Amino acid sequence: MNLNRRQTLLALGASAFSSAVRAGENQIVLRPGNVSASINGRNINMLGYNGSLPGPEIRIRQNDILTARLENTLDEGTILHWHGIRLPNAMDGVNVVTQDAIIPQDSFTYRFAVPDAGTFWYHAHYLSLEQVARGLFGPLIVEEPNPPDVDQDITVQLFDVLLDGSGNFDPEFYQADYATAGRIGNKMMAFSSSSLTRTGERLRIRIINPAVDRIFKIQIQGLSGMIVALDGMPLATPRIAGEMILAPGQRIDVIGDVEVDVNIWETTASNPILLTRLAVSGARAKRSVEVQALPANPLPRPGIPTTEFDLVMQGGAAGTSHGGYGTWALNDVSGLPRSPVLTARRGDTIALLLRNETAFPHGIHLHGHHFWETDSNGEPSVLRDTTLVAAGETREILCVLDNPGSWLIHCHMLSHQEDGMATWIHVR
Repeated sequence: MNLNRRQTLLALGASAFSSAVRAGENQIVLRPGNVSASINGRNINMLGYNGSLPGPEIRIRQNDILTARLENTLDEGTILHWHGIRLPNAMDGVNVVTQDAIIPQDSFTYRFAVPDAGTFWYHAHYLSLEQVARGLFGPLIVEEPNPPDVDQDITVQLFDVLLDGSGNFDPEFYQADYATAGRIGNKMMAFSSSSLTRTGERLRIRIINPAVDRIFKIQIQGLSGMIVALDGMPLATPRIAGEMILAPGQRIDVIGDVEVDVNIWETTASNPILLTRLAVSGARAKRSVEVQALPANPLPRPGIPTTEFDLVMQGGAAGTSHGGYGTWALNDVSGLPRSPVLTARRGDTIALLLRNETAFPHGIHLHGHHFWETDSNGEPSVLRDTTLVAAGETREILCVLDNPGSWLIHCHMLSHQEDGMATWIHVR
């Protein structure tokens, strides 16, 4: 079923978006469970944390301690992963690699410092394709000690849902999806923490893509904006916010001044789809000061690589053959091997050459670290934790492995991860 503007508008803001929860002072409790979500004008059964989809927005100050207890009220196991946070390995929330699945009626307490200010998120990382597709995700916002001067700090979470012919969540996970672009929903939406603005207001809009497989192409209309951060990491020089591409797991922060109603469009199709709107009501004087760069986070610059390593994406429909058992593979292996694909000493800089030998794009995500994408001269350009590698493309990234432990590296198209495109590295 094709999306149209009316269908999309019916979905806008339909599901509850919990108000922000302040962390760093008290323990947060997250309870995954069934929720009834209003999507496209009808209530359907989904999952959420604390009775809402998405889960509650968690806000904490940089360098504070986050303490969150996950109480599993599902009838199956689950785990919580804190996407993009450079945290201790035992707190990363990955089945087998860092902890066992939390069984029904059991709990686990995550406790760690948040060293970087920026836009992050949390989501289920056990049976993650199904659990995230049903709604187990939420935003984690780490505030700067001195936040930028804005009138509103708004979180926008993109999402798509695959509905069956009766308009309910489609519980089938089709084999053809695993071998192609993944589980692409037939209803797109955006959950926004605000719906009103004023002309002249300066907004910070944090855009998160928690969809399991969909790559969003986004354009913001009505805002004279600058991109100030990617995947939570500030840009040294802000960029004009034109058309923006977000692979699953990626984030973009935009700061800009309101001119008219602010519309966020999905522009992949020939007819753009309105995802959410901030309607203008009132006005204020526009600031004369230009948008400034955010303060950099305390990440080390890469040195001369001690290791150069090829990570080859294989498989899928019309892709190269490989030696793994799944539809997809990394370096001829499907799923987690017994030994790490790469072992490095703490503090080493590694150069990873990501080679996509498949017919589909992949968003490669490294846990516990950020890495530098390189420019055409091989120099570090921007920091990310998830990089989108197009079909047939080869991309180099540089990473300072300064966080000890065993870390997952995988495609964040969760259909691809589930069917083989995942491995791990070890930092000793």
